[in-house]
Amino acid sequence: MNKKLTSPNDIPSGLSQPALRALAHAGLTNLEQISKLTLQEFKNLHGIGPTAVKPIVEAMEAKGLFFSK
Repeated sequence: MNKKLTSPNDIPSGLSQPALRALAHAGLTNLEQISKLTLQEFKNLHGIGPTAVKPIVEAMEAKGLFFSK
């Protein structure tokens, strides 16, 4: 699976505007920062829906990153 990543961060392209706003509002600009959250904390961000979770998880796994426990 080849997901195009945006530059200069590594957030997958194609996320919805509400999801991008949620990440920006939380100050999350890269996958390493997102990996410091638990999956539930990530899902609880206002604007993060089920369609945003899958590409983030896939991009994190491709870089060897996982949500905090």
